Amino acid sequence: MIDIIQEWLLSNKIELLGAILGIIYIYFSIRQNILTWPTGLLTSALYVVVFFQAKLYADMGLQAYYVVISLYGWYFWLKGKKPQEQEQVPVRLSSKRLRYILILASVVLYAIILYILINFTDSDVPHMDAMTTALSIVATWMLAKKYIGHWLIWIFVDAFSAGLYVYKGLWPTVILFVIYTVMAVLGYLEWKKDLKTD
Repeated sequence: MIDIIQEWLLSNKIELLGAILGIIYIYFSIRQNILTWPTGLLTSALYVVVFFQAKLYADMGLQAYYVVISLYGWYFWLKGKKPQEQEQVPVRLSSKRLRYILILASVVLYAIILYILINFTDSDVPHMDAMTTALSIVATWMLAKKYIGHWLIWIFVDAFSAGLYVYKGLWPTVILFVIYTVMAVLGYLEWKKDLKTD
């Protein structure tokens, strides 16, 4: 039994390390700690490999996007506040106009990603992969700008993704995304306190 566990751990070490770092990343994100971004960058780099091996190509591309947006978010959280503001960029609500723009961006991204997956990959779950990827791109941009609504998107995406990863047999990632779903609820409640305070 121990041999089977050791063999499984060795063959899934990249996914396990990514899952552990992912939990640390979401904790930092809830706390609005600047370490959100370097931890997220490392998590994403590992998951590029995991999702490539699982043939989840849109998710793989999403992880590459996360690497880039992590650099942007890191910079924005350090330099994006106005001189008269407190130590960190404040939690914000999105305007109605911005919400419409983000919905439109999500639909356009979904259509583009779906087209690519259907026509240029051997993905067996193109619709689900395209949807979670499109929404994740939008939610991560919102996190970088500190819009509280990103947590609501993550609650849906994380719960849905957990089901997708069950189908793909990525068990450490399933556990990670169940934890992500719970932590996204906690993150929303925590950020909401800061929104009221501000």
